[in-house]
Amino acid sequence: MNRAPLLISSRNPKKIKEIKTLLSPYFEVSDLSQYPDFPEVEETKNTFSGNAGLKAIEISRHFHGYVIADDSGLCVKVLNNKPGVYSARYAGKDATDKENNAKLLEDLSFFKDTRPWFASFNCCIVLAQGGEKVAEFNGVVEGKITHQEFGEGGFGYDPLFIPKGHKQTFAELSPEKKNKMSHRANALSQFVQWCENNL
Repeated sequence: MNRAPLLISSRNPKKIKEIKTLLSPYFEVSDLSQYPDFPEVEETKNTFSGNAGLKAIEISRHFHGYVIADDSGLCVKVLNNKPGVYSARYAGKDATDKENNAKLLEDLSFFKDTRPWFASFNCCIVLAQGGEKVAEFNGVVEGKITHQEFGEGGFGYDPLFIPKGHKQTFAELSPEKKNKMSHRANALSQFVQWCENNL
């Protein structure tokens, strides 16, 4: 497959780095940091699919080529699948990863008797072109939440999430191991497969 141009509808440097690592063998990848005049798209939907669609479709109206956007988050079963679509702003609009993690642990402190705290990371990726949705891909990884942060790698809730079948958090695993099993890797793998069959 030729390295076709592809724009990631994101300004999150950590997310962009993760996606570029997975897609660079297949695409000439750019992101919104290279297009400062493109609009900010507010996430106003209550589903991962809805928010990913908003970002991909709107930005694809301004870019000649394919655009992908993802919305992803952590769903903790005992918290009725919160923080969900609010994962990035769980502790407030401009919350840091540390603040979001602290709020999650505070909320879970009321459920000490229900451990382990089962959870899943979910990712929806939408592919768009010319203001139209082309395809959607979804990835999930199951696991559990720890009682404190472990590890220095990754970002977001990675220091709190232990994927099923492992004893270390995403933040303790190497990027190579994480990228083989993560929710985003699962969704991107489906995307690459789709591209090989359709482009």
